[in-house]
Amino acid sequence: MKRFLSLLAILCMMPLLAQAHGPSGQKVVKEVIVNASPDKVWAVMKDFSSIGKWHPDVTEITVEDKKDEASGTVLPHRVVKLKNGRGFEEKLRDVNDELMKLDYKMVEGDHSTILVYGYRTVLTVKATDNAGESQVTITARFYNKSNSLEQLPGLGNKEANAEINALYDAAAEGLQKYFN
Repeated sequence: MKRFLSLLAILCMMPLLAQAHGPSGQKVVKEVIVNASPDKVWAVMKDFSSIGKWHPDVTEITVEDKKDEASGTVLPHRVVKLKNGRGFEEKLRDVNDELMKLDYKMVEGDHSTILVYGYRTVLTVKATDNAGESQVTITARFYNKSNSLEQLPGLGNKEANAEINALYDAAAEGLQKYFN
């Protein structure tokens, strides 16, 4: 009888455990080949304020050093406004010159109106097999804006992925034009 009651209790709890999982993380990766040496591309990419020069959807950018709430250190922050009226604030968490790698994360708040939550990007620059050519890889990890299993209309995984893919497709196009 004890075994039966234990099994019954476990079976009753299973739907609650499934609900407690939370939203599924999303990932978008874009790779673009540009006609410039890795050093030249890296010099532009590591300049956190340069996004306005090469991203065609950026209409305005402001950059300032601010104290990061999470780490307690001062980090560069940029507020980016887009043609579609949305925008975001990001903090630059790491610049690795040796690996030609940037790590930046969206700051949740009034400036971050794109359809994602918990957004983090890693951008890398690498040489290709062709001289004077580089590969830029941009990887985003994020959650839908609902940040919940019960995705609100217009704020689910489909919309979050569409928003980041459109942003990254424009970035790839802008990088190719900028370096050609």
